[in-house]
Amino acid sequence: MKKIAEYSDREWEELASILSGEKGEESDLLRRFVSEDSMDTEKSWKDLRNMSEEKEINVDKAWNNVYARIKESGTEEEIRKPGILMMRSIFLRVAAAALIVLSLGIATTYIVNPDIFSKKITVASGNDQKNILVSLPDGSRIFLNRNSELSYRSNFGGRGRNVSLRGEAFFEIAPDVSKPFTINAGDANVKVVGTSFNVITRNSEAAVEVFVKTGKVLLSNNSGSQSLALEPGYIGTVGEKASGKKINENPNYLSWNTGLLVYNGQKLNVVFSDLKRVYNMDIEVADPAILENTWTSPIDNQPQETIIRLICASFNLSYTMDGNVYRLVKK
Repeated sequence: MKKIAEYSDREWEELASILSGEKGEESDLLRRFVSEDSMDTEKSWKDLRNMSEEKEINVDKAWNNVYARIKESGTEEEIRKPGILMMRSIFLRVAAAALIVLSLGIATTYIVNPDIFSKKITVASGNDQKNILVSLPDGSRIFLNRNSELSYRSNFGGRGRNVSLRGEAFFEIAPDVSKPFTINAGDANVKVVGTSFNVITRNSEAAVEVFVKTGKVLLSNNSGSQSLALEPGYIGTVGEKASGKKINENPNYLSWNTGLLVYNGQKLNVVFSDLKRVYNMDIEVADPAILENTWTSPIDNQPQETIIRLICASFNLSYTMDGNVYRLVKK
């Protein structure tokens, strides 16, 4: 229990599947767990599994144990009264068997999932929602981008600070050196103490991507074979194809969160791509030459209608709506 915070929910599930026999192969995760385990949990688990695999519970043995305690307590004569002996004998035998089965079930369930008695809380954002704020008990704040999902336990902060993310989110983590903040991002884990950063669980290269705004972040794959220490201004990626880090050169990287887009002569194809990502605007053009025009004005949390009218006025264009798609043509 003291080590519960040192592993993510995903790692505990993998350990449980290996120890219970669902997965036969060993892994780096299991070897790391066993090397740090002073309680010999692997042996205890196997003993428990062997007990649960017995074909028949010895009810007579259980009854004899219970009866011996009754005899010692001096209540043996009381239960020998006519009609009571048989009923109590049957009742106690059933109770003894039920207690054994119940104890095995609770022990097995708790080992497989130590957070079984802790409610899982999930917050999800839809296609038309962004910057959904999730405030955690430790004071940390998380902003979800569209089509993203964050999960954590109701006892968050009790033994550790662990969450799971699918999609994209910006994190502002409250400092706590004694309890590092860990994010299960699917194919990788992110570990911090107190910082602000952006996480994408699956980017265009099918990799986990992290951009650090302040503080320091440790990004590693699930096996621990790849690990990156990221400083402010760096983007780190961990994936099957490639892993590494680089300086962020995109001034609009966090625009989905801030709503502010800044340009200095970028072509409209770049602007339209950003508008899709930040404002969920789908823009199509009748003439590809329109995309060669350049844009220099900032876009700062303006309504979609205002943005499209500004673009049309700047380049002598008109637009029509086809469902949720803006179609631009030259006048």
